Amino acid sequence: MSPITKEKTNWFFACKVEDVPANGGVCIKYKDEQIALFHFARRGEWFASQNLCPHRRQMALSRGMIGAQQGEPKVACPFHKKTFSLADGRCLSDEHECAIKVYPVKLEEDRIYIGVGGGKETSAVPA
Repeated sequence: MSPITKEKTNWFFACKVEDVPANGGVCIKYKDEQIALFHFARRGEWFASQNLCPHRRQMALSRGMIGAQQGEPKVACPFHKKTFSLADGRCLSDEHECAIKVYPVKLEEDRIYIGVGGGKETSAVPA
C-alpha cells in the first residue's frame, strides 16, 4: 500500500452573518494572519482571501470593492485597483502579478467559518 497525503482543513468560527456588510468585506484576525471575508450578497456567496495586497504589501483587501469579471467574483485593492479572483486568487488585471491566497468558507445557520490548513492527513491506499 502507498500512502496518500492531503491537506487537512481546520474550520474556525470567524463571525456571524450580521457582522459582515452585504456586498462588502471585513478583516478577520486568525492567529498571526489577517483574512479578508466577503459577503457577495448579489450572488448569495461568501469568499475569503488573505488581507495583504501583494502589490504594495498593505493590509487592505478587506476594504476593496467586490464585483465580477466575466462572471468570476473578484476584489479590487482600494489603493491601486489591482483585481484578484476570489475563486482561485490569481491576479486578473496583470498576469505577471502575484496571486493571493484564498480560503474555503462555510455557513452554518448564522455563523461563518473559514477553513485553514491544519497539517497533513495520510491514508493508505492499494499500490
